[in-house]
Amino acid sequence: MSVLGDYRPGTSWLHRLPAGVKLVGLGAVIIVMTIVVNSPMKLTVATAALLVAAGSARLSVWSLIVQLRQVLWVVGFIFVLQVVLTDWRRALVVCGVLLLAVASAAMVTLTTRTTAMLDAAMRAMGPLARFGFPVRQVAIALALTIRSIPLLVDIIARVDEARRARGLRVTPRIVFVPIIVGALQAADDFNEALIARGLD
Repeated sequence: MSVLGDYRPGTSWLHRLPAGVKLVGLGAVIIVMTIVVNSPMKLTVATAALLVAAGSARLSVWSLIVQLRQVLWVVGFIFVLQVVLTDWRRALVVCGVLLLAVASAAMVTLTTRTTAMLDAAMRAMGPLARFGFPVRQVAIALALTIRSIPLLVDIIARVDEARRARGLRVTPRIVFVPIIVGALQAADDFNEALIARGLD
């Protein structure tokens, strides 16, 4: 499962919304949550609202949980740090808003094709082309970024699976070195593919 979500075809209201509208709406929702949600009670209300939206878009709660699973270790670290620096209520709100933001982004990616999001980004940047802004190159960079994130997650999963199969402990040499090597090999593959297509 990609951390950016896998597109699920459908006919719900969220599927039918234009990609640009969904991306702008996602940004607005995250900003509003960051400003408004400042207590566990408001966090509960925001969570309920997101679940209702997901249900109305015919998305299962499990599909969102799978997306969140990829970032739980990061959120766990932030929670501990917030508890140490502030208190558990503030930690709960900060981490809850972060998880809701990831879940909201997952709802967009689960109901929007990647190509549609890239097309929306290119249209939004279109007026900048007359000022010399490299719209096409930025779109290619966005596409590569979207493709690279799930690829990197897959590399990490394969390295961890190989480590566990051999009964090895987590050490920088056992884990990080193979991940870095795999990422560099993937980058070389991307580079060769771009050169083959005449892209600098």
